[in-house]
Amino acid sequence: MKKLLTIIAAMVLVIGLIAGCGSSSSNGGDGDKKQGTIGFSVSTLNNPFFVSLKDGVEKQAKELGLKVKIVDAQNDPAKQANDVADLLESGVSILIVNPVDSAAIATSVEAANAKNIPVITVDRSTDNGKVVAHIASDNVKGGEMAAQLIVDKLGNNAKVAEIEGIPGASATRERGQGFHNVADKSLDVVAKQSADFDRTKGLNVSTNILQANADVKAIFAHNDEMALGAIQAAKSAGKQVFIVGFDGTEDAQKAVQDGTLAATIAQQPELMGKIAVDTAAKVIKGEQVDSKIPVELKVVTKQ
Repeated sequence: MKKLLTIIAAMVLVIGLIAGCGSSSSNGGDGDKKQGTIGFSVSTLNNPFFVSLKDGVEKQAKELGLKVKIVDAQNDPAKQANDVADLLESGVSILIVNPVDSAAIATSVEAANAKNIPVITVDRSTDNGKVVAHIASDNVKGGEMAAQLIVDKLGNNAKVAEIEGIPGASATRERGQGFHNVADKSLDVVAKQSADFDRTKGLNVSTNILQANADVKAIFAHNDEMALGAIQAAKSAGKQVFIVGFDGTEDAQKAVQDGTLAATIAQQPELMGKIAVDTAAKVIKGEQVDSKIPVELKVVTKQ
């Protein structure tokens, strides 16, 4: 009888231990860590491009059964730093970052490195810190494509203006570099100014440029929001200006077909988000991924 009681007690103990392990996993222990929670810091959701990027992340995370925590930096590098710090403290398995500022985000990337939390950057890169993958279009090539469009339409030495994005963002540097690779040889860039990727600022900056440079025939804007602002400025000034944007947002593509925007260099933000999550899932499983993952660009003009 004593031997039977001893066996029963041992069985109860084993069952208790098994049950205890199961409850630990369901309450956010190693089981959840293995399944994977993605932290995603997006530069702003006040821009259709980045809304599409977020949608791609959310849809693919749902498809793969992964949890995702999304925070909006509202184009504020300091807020992004705080947001990322909160994500790292919350115990995410991997971090996807779309930086506001490529220099400013480096400290946050290095903080993730110190915690052994892998980092993926999307659309914009980080100046320092280690990332397992960077997912983006070839911004330099896109800038070259925009300049060549203007040359093809208006000919050599046409007077153009450049509306730049957020200073410090890798996309700003790279799109500007690509544009000048062609423009400095074939066009006359008479003005350039930052409008922070913002439509209202794009309107104001373009208004000032067109007032100061009556002979400007074309404007290259580093994103579609600023290009749409430039359209309003040209209309108010009563000028016909060949305007090229960058991103391929829904509003921009509609403006192209309406004939108010000459062209946009189209990215695929929702696809970027999908690829970012697919890449994160592979990293969580311990698989190797490419350090640079390009997303194809295309020129959208009126059909």
